[in-house]
Amino acid sequence: MVQYTTACLDASFAALSDATRRGVLEQLGRADASITDLAEKFHMTLTGMKKHVGVLERAGLVITEKVGRVRTCKLGLRALEEEAGWIDRYRQLWDARFDELDKVVEELKRKEKVDGRNKS
Repeated sequence: MVQYTTACLDASFAALSDATRRGVLEQLGRADASITDLAEKFHMTLTGMKKHVGVLERAGLVITEKVGRVRTCKLGLRALEEEAGWIDRYRQLWDARFDELDKVVEELKRKEKVDGRNKS
């Protein structure tokens, strides 16, 4: 289970690490598109776009279907819930750390005010 989750997260974050692939997901969020249309939109070769779509497809983020000579892409069935949960755990950790930092800063400000009054 842990290895599957780790492999799934690795594939997702690797797929999302590229700006073009994030753009493809954004575009497919609006409407399905052929690989040819995506290649034109992103000003790249058909081969280059096929590689990007392949990475997204292996991560489960995109599904392709070939009808005749046209391969159409649409968003995959994965909702990135595991990835969002992983990010949220770190967000909570950092929120707690920043809350502690805020307390230290407020204490230092309070001490600075008190010390400033004592010198006057």
